Amino acid sequence: MAHGRSTSMESRDVVFCILITAFLYSGFGETLSKLLPQPEFLAPLENHTVIQGRDVSFTCVVNHLQSYKVVWIKSDSRAILAIHTHMIAHNPRLFVTHNGHNTWKLHVTNVQRSDSGTYMCQVNTDPMKSQMGYMTVVIPPDIMDLDEDSVDDMNTKEGGDVVLKCITTGIPEPDVTWRREDGRDIVLREEHSSTKRVKIFEGEELQLVGVLRQEMGSYLCIASNGVPPSVSKRYFVHVRFEPLVRVASQLVAAPGNSDVILQCYVESSPQALNTWYKNNGIKLLPDNKYRMSETPVNIYSYQLNLTIRNLELSDFGSYTCSSENAYGKAEGTIRLQELHLTKSSVATTRSMEIPDKTRKKTVSPEKKKKYSYSSNLDFGKDRKDYTTPMSWENLAKGLRSTNDSSALSKFSSGSNAPRAPESAHLAPTQQDIPKNEGRVLYAYRHLILNCVILMLQLFVQGHSIY
Repeated sequence: MAHGRSTSMESRDVVFCILITAFLYSGFGETLSKLLPQPEFLAPLENHTVIQGRDVSFTCVVNHLQSYKVVWIKSDSRAILAIHTHMIAHNPRLFVTHNGHNTWKLHVTNVQRSDSGTYMCQVNTDPMKSQMGYMTVVIPPDIMDLDEDSVDDMNTKEGGDVVLKCITTGIPEPDVTWRREDGRDIVLREEHSSTKRVKIFEGEELQLVGVLRQEMGSYLCIASNGVPPSVSKRYFVHVRFEPLVRVASQLVAAPGNSDVILQCYVESSPQALNTWYKNNGIKLLPDNKYRMSETPVNIYSYQLNLTIRNLELSDFGSYTCSSENAYGKAEGTIRLQELHLTKSSVATTRSMEIPDKTRKKTVSPEKKKKYSYSSNLDFGKDRKDYTTPMSWENLAKGLRSTNDSSALSKFSSGSNAPRAPESAHLAPTQQDIPKNEGRVLYAYRHLILNCVILMLQLFVQGHSIY
């Protein structure tokens, strides 16, 4: 009886001790947890801008975690990704690492556009503590159908319209610009025939109005959004028109036995069939006589050369440059004629002899006037270079050489007559006949003059005797 009483007392004591212990422990634990340092974040969660396809990680550093847990949450979708290192989300591209101390990392591999959003590192305290970081996934620009066809061909007749469209994707939204591959201006024609030329045009759609042949070529659509690399696509604008033919010279002259090149300039799109013809439509083919060549000038024009070797008489004539495509035909004609080379004539010098006491002078016809003499003697009073009177003999000699009646008047008046130049012994010529007197009158005067001279000679001879 006493033994049973002691056993029940011991049982009551055990239960009491347990209750006391539980009570004390619960109060102590609560007090202890309040006394220990609380969890805290040592660094903010970073923000990331990452290119699609690359890897990124968020780092969460927590001190004094105690028995609390670190939880990763994608807050915009409220999806729990991981608790501590245990993955909750079924995404093979996500995993968490812990360095065994206070650092947890959430890794995202091969980032996709859907990974953009807000990520939270949370500690399950009461109240909960958390910090957030944002991930922006950027995507390089892309042009739709770029891989299928890197060059789009656009066709229009000259004067027609063309619309070039460049549809792009990317994050952020790409900026689209246009430029010509050859660096020339883009021609923008608007209403009322206004025209504007620009090096760069912005926008996904480029409208070309009234396109001319000079605007044919490659146009580049360039998309960029700050995320490398930028991309571009080439659009080739074909402008179709009938051929235009121009010849360098309509008339070409060349000597025989030489080579000559006839030139012809052709514009056409699409490229034309070019042919040379001679005279009445004889088609020329390359051989030892003829050589043809075509040299591109630009994307729609060509320089055509026809070389004709060793020219013969039969080679001279008309040559036609013909150009034909699906839109029309054009021709240009060149006339080839023979060039006759002549020997240059040599100018000869004619000589004339002038009587002189010592030598003969040879002069050219151009200087003939300098050596011409007049048969008229000047006995004017203003001649001061003669200081002595003329003798009778010299006067007779002077009268023989002139038909000037003024000499007789000077002699008869008794004036001091000057000495006549001895070299002026020229016979009267037709030029010495006055214009207003006839031949009969001239002969009469000449007869009288001769008589006077004869009388003077007789007088001089008689005077010398005495």
